Order: sequence, then structure tokens, then C-alpha cells
Amino acid sequence: MKVDVNTFKEIHRPMYVLEEKLLRKNLSLIKHVADTAGVEIILAFKAYALWKTFPVFREYINATTASSLSEARLAFDKFGRPAHTYSPAYTSYEIDEIASCSSHLTFNSLSQYERFASRVKNTNPDISIGLRVNPEYSEISTDLYNPCAPGTRFGVNSDNLPETLPSYIEGFHCHCHCESGADVFQRTLSHIEEKFSKWFGQLKWINFGGGHLMTRNDYDVDLLIKILQDFRLRYPHLKVILEPGSAFAWQTGPLVSQVVDIVEDHGIRTAILNVSFTCHMPDCLEMPYMPAVRGAEVVNEEGPVHSENEKSHIYRLGGNSCLSGDFLSSWRFDKELNVGDNVIFEDMIHYTTVKTCTFNGISHPAIGLVHQDNNELEILREYTFEDYFSRMD
Repeated sequence: MKVDVNTFKEIHRPMYVLEEKLLRKNLSLIKHVADTAGVEIILAFKAYALWKTFPVFREYINATTASSLSEARLAFDKFGRPAHTYSPAYTSYEIDEIASCSSHLTFNSLSQYERFASRVKNTNPDISIGLRVNPEYSEISTDLYNPCAPGTRFGVNSDNLPETLPSYIEGFHCHCHCESGADVFQRTLSHIEEKFSKWFGQLKWINFGGGHLMTRNDYDVDLLIKILQDFRLRYPHLKVILEPGSAFAWQTGPLVSQVVDIVEDHGIRTAILNVSFTCHMPDCLEMPYMPAVRGAEVVNEEGPVHSENEKSHIYRLGGNSCLSGDFLSSWRFDKELNVGDNVIFEDMIHYTTVKTCTFNGISHPAIGLVHQDNNELEILREYTFEDYFSRMD
């Protein structure tokens, strides 16, 4: 079935729609940065894990990053290559299998290193072991996403590192960005070097983590490339790795939903949809943030609908779970909404597709891929009762 990517009028059920043309545009830019700067950029599964699209990714990148046994197996079994793995806490009942599926394994603490490093090397002698460090500096304003906030559980401070690193440690991992610009990386890097460069001579690689949103329209790609090139000139022996998540799938497709009812209380109109914020777009409630809706603008006002302003078409959008707070306010649409109309949430491929849940037994949206050559829609996955039942079994 061919689809109109502007309206998706052919779609009449909830669906995450990934557009191959937009995905390849991002992948091409990321490959350009990696090749020009002489670094490796890998995909973080925590933001994107649609494994049926991995053949496309393998045309542009060579590795992925995992944060759990399931993600490490996803890398090994589905991407076809061992993972760069980091977890805040490895367990004794999973560490051996994780090590066997990984090319790199980063410990979050020295105590975890002491407990598991020898075991990891015995399981996989070729594995490269790293340690996460905390630069104690971040420009992330939302604490929910700030790994360097006071009291953080992530990484080792420079004051707690020995002068000579433990024998198996070959790399440092540092993550302190979230949808950040190159200028933020430039400022952050000065703190990383100030605190940790004295150990760089003992390392083979450094991983600057994720949050480098290089595919955003206003991102200064040339500055990022220069920062990375200059760093490599200062430390030519270090392999440099970046592992963005959002950047790969940034603005590559929407979540298409439909209006199933319109209700009104105290003069406030709510368009109830066949998707849920808490189940299908949890960051909207957790962060929170207001997603962009096609053909609508976010407005601050919300109140009784009177005859003189009915033409403004202002609605809350409500999810179809039983959670009272499963709604967001408010949008002004360019026309009156009716049952069956599509409501299209922009940029819903990264993070949303990996953070969905089955609360209330709400059905997952299907996942579709629009091929770039003919706008043909391929259904990658549909969800049934058996998927829900298997999670409860």
C-alpha cells in the first residue's frame, strides 16, 4: 500500500511510521562525521532498537551499544556484531553471557570492576574493558536526564581513581549530554580533559557517550568535526567513540493515531485517541514535554468553549488508558476534529518505540516502514493479545 506521508490518510489504526528516506539522510550525515573526524559512531539501543531495519544501518555503521543482556544479545544475534556494553550494575547470573556477546564492556564502578573483571576476561579474552568516569559537569537542565547531578550513581570521580589504573582497563566512558549541541560538547570536553587527561596515556580508547544531536537542523556539524579532529591530534593513540541514540532516528517519522471520541467537561474539550501517552509516549509525561502535532499549534489557554471561539478548535488530547493523567493540554487545530480523524505526533521513532509498555493491556501501535523509492508501506510488526499475554505469563 502506498501512503501519503503528509496526511497518512490511508492509515486507520495506531502506527509508528518510520520513513526510510529520512533515516538514510541521518545515517549519511553520521557516517560523514565519523569518516571526516576519524572516529567511530555507534547506535545506542536505548533510543532505537527496530532490528528489522538493521540491514540499512549496517550500510553506514559497524557497531552498537547495549545496556543489558537483552540488548547485548540483540547486537550479537540481530545486528551481527558484538556490542559495546555498559550497565550501571552487572549481575553474577548474567555477566558471562553479556561478556560473550560484547567486544567492549564498561564498568560503572571500581567495585564492579574488582568483582567481575577477571571473570569477564576469562569468558572472553579478546574483550576490551573500560570504566565509566564522571566529569562532575553537565549542562543538562532536566535532572531526570542528568547523569552528573549531585548524588549520581553513574561513574567514578577523578578523586577516586588510583594513579595507575587497574591492569585490564583500556578505556574511559563518559556520558553527560542530552540532545546537546557541539558547543556544549566543546565546553564539556574541557572539563573531561582537566579531570582525566593524566590517565589518557594508560588508555586505548575513550567513549564520549550519547546526546550529541548532530542530525538536528541547527547543529553545528563542522564544529563537532573540528573538536574531534583537534582532540585526536592531542591524543593520537586514543580511539574515539560516540554512541548517540536520538541522532540516528531524529525526525524520521511520526506516531499516527486516530480520534475515537470527543468529550467535554467544564467546557474543556478532549479528543480521546487510540494511543496512550503513558504507554506509547512516556517521555511526554516524564520529562515532561509537549510533542509537535501536525496541523496544530500548542496553546497555553484552556477553558470553556463558547460560541464566539469555537472556531479556534482547541483540544486536550487524551490517551485511552485508565490513568487520569493520561492526557496533555492543549492544541489549536486548523479544523474541527471528528471521530476517525488522524492525529499525527511528530518525531516519535526514537525512545518512544523502545519505552512502550502494556499498562492496562492497551494495544501497541503497529510499526511500519515507508520505503524511499515508492512510498510503499511495509508493516514491520503488529501486536496481538499473544504479545500481551506472553508478558504476563
